[in-house]
Amino acid sequence: MKPETKVRDVALVLSSGGARGLAHIGAIEELEAQGYRIRSIVGCSMGAIIGGMYAAGKLAEYKEWMQTIDKKKILSLLDISFSLDHLVKGEKIIEAMKEIVPDVKIEDLPIPFKAVATDWEKGQEVVFSKGSLYEAIRASISMPLFFDPVKKGGTTFVDGGILNPLPLNISKDMPGDIVVAVNVSGTPEDNERRKTKDEKQKTKDETTPLLTGRGRGRAQTALNFLSSLLPDEPDVNYFTMSQRLFRLMVQKNAALNIELYKPDILVNIPMDLFGPFEYDHVDKISAYGREKMREALKESQM
Repeated sequence: MKPETKVRDVALVLSSGGARGLAHIGAIEELEAQGYRIRSIVGCSMGAIIGGMYAAGKLAEYKEWMQTIDKKKILSLLDISFSLDHLVKGEKIIEAMKEIVPDVKIEDLPIPFKAVATDWEKGQEVVFSKGSLYEAIRASISMPLFFDPVKKGGTTFVDGGILNPLPLNISKDMPGDIVVAVNVSGTPEDNERRKTKDEKQKTKDETTPLLTGRGRGRAQTALNFLSSLLPDEPDVNYFTMSQRLFRLMVQKNAALNIELYKPDILVNIPMDLFGPFEYDHVDKISAYGREKMREALKESQM
């Protein structure tokens, strides 16, 4: 008689990382496929979006919606502001997501969930564990200079990745036998499959000529500007430089958290493997996340 395999209960930690965070989808799919049971989730920024969708039982629907995303649709979801402190208001994205997954109170989710943001004035980590799911997500994803900061109750919230891009410290209070962390802001590795400069240029070239006629003008200018963000050489403009600094800070803080709060299983995806705005590549990025989770589970033998 074949011995029963013990089901392992997981406290899942999902990092920030822009479109790279789509790897969280594949990582979750592989965990489930191998019989692990996700008992709780804590996420930061993109990790808060994916974690929130899973906790609501709607990750499959969210992935299906992301599979419809192309560069034109990305542009349509960017309510460009050109304000002094942000480029995008962020309201259209949240409203579009609500059409796929209606808002719900975090405390009513079938799986315990927490989202991490940053109190801008106090410089402190803030953990959302109750209230509107989308208010928590919107606060957690408020990348400085890109999204409009969230102001609520006299507090200004910005991206949780500023202080805690991989919130392993929060997981110790979450249900689960083992802690599994997915960090999409890992350091580069020589043997990883990175994009060549030609491929990056091809992506830029495909981004630019999308609008014609009435669609040109301000929207086309915004698209052209967005397509130039985070290029190979970080010397284009103040926004590019600030985002490069932000990414390096996130990378180092994530590595520090891994040292301080060692997870039982760690999936580390190099930061330079995918671009932060490649939201139209959900299948490719999530498949890579699944592959890396498979490797991590095999190595851990847990």
